[in-house]
Amino acid sequence: MFSNEPVVRVKDACIFQETNTILSDLNFEIEKGEFVFLIGRTGSGKSSLLKTLYADLPLRMGHIDIAGITIENIKNSEIPFLRRKLGIVFQDFQLFTDRSVAENLLFVLKATGWKDSGKMKNRLSEVLMRVGLGAIGNKMPHQLSGGEQQRVVVARALLNEPVLLLADEPTGNLDPEVAEGIFKLFQEINKSGTTVLMATHNHNFLKHHHQYRVLKCEKTKLIDSKETPIDINSVY
Repeated sequence: MFSNEPVVRVKDACIFQETNTILSDLNFEIEKGEFVFLIGRTGSGKSSLLKTLYADLPLRMGHIDIAGITIENIKNSEIPFLRRKLGIVFQDFQLFTDRSVAENLLFVLKATGWKDSGKMKNRLSEVLMRVGLGAIGNKMPHQLSGGEQQRVVVARALLNEPVLLLADEPTGNLDPEVAEGIFKLFQEINKSGTTVLMATHNHNFLKHHHQYRVLKCEKTKLIDSKETPIDINSVY
């Protein structure tokens, strides 16, 4: 059954930006329900790897399967189907500033094939409650704090009940206390069965949660804490 298959399977992959090799000889798997940190210095390839996983950057060499979908040679028409299985959380929110929170979320539901307005309204309420924001659907993004906006982004990522949550520096623009709250939210989502791959520079997360696996981008290679001990202090 698919449920026993890894959510992410990467074999002999290379990540490019234009003609530059960013990461090479990538071979790793992420199992269902894992929580994995992705670390590395700025420019080491964290964002490029995540963008490749959600098919924003083309995979030109190697093989990647995400949630049962093969990424190499994926057609543009197949990318929305892939992204329905993924939740993507960005550092810079990427909310529509001219639409309310509810309209931001409804846009995603409509774009991913939802049609029934009653079901859409219910799902919208569910995800906002899940992230601790029950009553802000009518507010505009600029009326929210940074932490609240990031919670909306997490809610948006959860709309289609993703099997994998990809987060690119989700606490990078938040103060430490708010960042800790967002991280706890990711932990809760992971405990409910969603696999999480989170790129971060937050030293405290790594220091206090060493039970989680770490993938480190360094000099075009990916080091896996399952195979090699990683000194997190050398990243900063």
